[in-house]
Amino acid sequence: MEVNRESMEYDVVVVGAGPSGLATAIKIKQLSSDLNVCILEKGSEVGAHILSGNVFETRALDELIPDWREKDSPIKTKVSKEKFLFLSKNKSLSWPTWLLPSVQKNHNNYIISLANLCRWLASEAENLGVEIFPGFAASKILYSENNEVVGVQTGDMGIDKNGNKKDSFEPGININAKVTVFAEGCRGHLGKELIKKYNLADGKSPQQYGIGFKEIWEIDETQHEEGLVMHTAGWPLDNSTYGGSFCYHAEKKQIFLGYVIGLDYKNPYLSPYDEFQKFKTHPAIKKILTNGKRIAYGARALIEGGLQSLPKMYLPGALLVGCDAGTLNMPKIKGSHTAMKSGIIAGETIVDHLSNSHSLARYEKKFNDSWLYKELHSARNVKPSFNWGLIPAIIFTGIDQIIFKGKLPFTLKHKHADHESLQFAKDSKKIEYPKYDGVYTFDKTSSVYLTGTNHEADQPVHLHLKDKDLPINFTLNEYDEPSQRYCPAGVYEVDKTDPMTPKFIINAQNCIHCKTCDIKEPSQNITWVVPEGSGGPNYANM
Repeated sequence: MEVNRESMEYDVVVVGAGPSGLATAIKIKQLSSDLNVCILEKGSEVGAHILSGNVFETRALDELIPDWREKDSPIKTKVSKEKFLFLSKNKSLSWPTWLLPSVQKNHNNYIISLANLCRWLASEAENLGVEIFPGFAASKILYSENNEVVGVQTGDMGIDKNGNKKDSFEPGININAKVTVFAEGCRGHLGKELIKKYNLADGKSPQQYGIGFKEIWEIDETQHEEGLVMHTAGWPLDNSTYGGSFCYHAEKKQIFLGYVIGLDYKNPYLSPYDEFQKFKTHPAIKKILTNGKRIAYGARALIEGGLQSLPKMYLPGALLVGCDAGTLNMPKIKGSHTAMKSGIIAGETIVDHLSNSHSLARYEKKFNDSWLYKELHSARNVKPSFNWGLIPAIIFTGIDQIIFKGKLPFTLKHKHADHESLQFAKDSKKIEYPKYDGVYTFDKTSSVYLTGTNHEADQPVHLHLKDKDLPINFTLNEYDEPSQRYCPAGVYEVDKTDPMTPKFIINAQNCIHCKTCDIKEPSQNITWVVPEGSGGPNYANM
């Protein structure tokens, strides 16, 4: 469809108003106030699509905005106490925190809402002159004739599900820039395109992911201990499945309760959502939640491959930052400070590039010379060790992190991409999950309701099937169509009203943009692309 489009010119366009994108923009304007910088954010507002645990390490923020403590930042609740529990079905064993590796200790860190931190960072960016456009999704990369990235195109608005223009049609805009920064977060669909187009992951281990769930609860004050950080491992997962929980006691009698499961799990009958719900029935957790109320829910994929899966982060005309590249520190269970540091380095590189004509390739050297590289290097062997099982991995991690401080003279590799790990249904044991009680455990429909998710009903489906017949003709037979279980929002279902002609249904309006389907589908048949701007979840304080 040929459309006349307006164009806007900037020195730098940043795709995504998360911690990495905002840090990039702020650093650029701090160093060169004359440069024109804009940020495109697909959510309805900054923070609407932000979801994180979050225990926040201030190291990068200390560099970016040293006086943040004197400003009205949303960083208030300092970590005061830590617990680590191993769970069996009905019991829990407390692990002495002094035996934990330093990378897993949270002294001087803060329990925060990352969404609210991003809102505050956005105001700081705007005060410096950064233009931020929420509700505008970057849907297409613009290339020059010599294959250089020269900007992005925002998505068209007002297209019906058949691809026709509605009366409300508004064409997307070409945002041209001298440098484009991709800060979309985990499994960014444009970053994914760039990594493939420019072979940025050549020679790297396959990227690894997890799916993370989070609920906010208001709990009884007798169970609340502001500043307490608790993690668990073990039940309900078996020893061959990577995962664990977090429970962070925030202010106002609230806790941030969540669960992370590695997407390299093998059993197609496993439902990450239901494992999380089941986890809440453990006596040690149920006690905390008794007389409490769930007020928020969300889920999204996490990038966990670490240093050995990190692609080349620069290319002609563009940089990858934060989780678009994969800078999360998995054993630390933190990615916000690392994302911000990558943005700071990117900002410095861009100013040097535009002011002194130095190559964007300097980004790699600056990255490798930074504390960020050293941090990721010391953490590199933890995630791949979990291929050996929970207990061997814990023993190895203790040796690697406590004794050798992450300096063992070898680097473990990730053997497979997550979508390659699923076994066939015939080789797998079915898992029966308990019914939801509506008190501690909840169905997907009521959970999605809490996300505030909304998509215009009459718009093209943003979950594309390469082969529309594959789910029924192959995946259902071989894997019992696992999308019914790995999706945390009930987007995918198989209608077996007529057992002879089952139908694969995509409830795209339920999508909370977690990207799990794009990652875990065993044939890589599902591709996630951006819907109309402002669509998706509307998280408040996540």
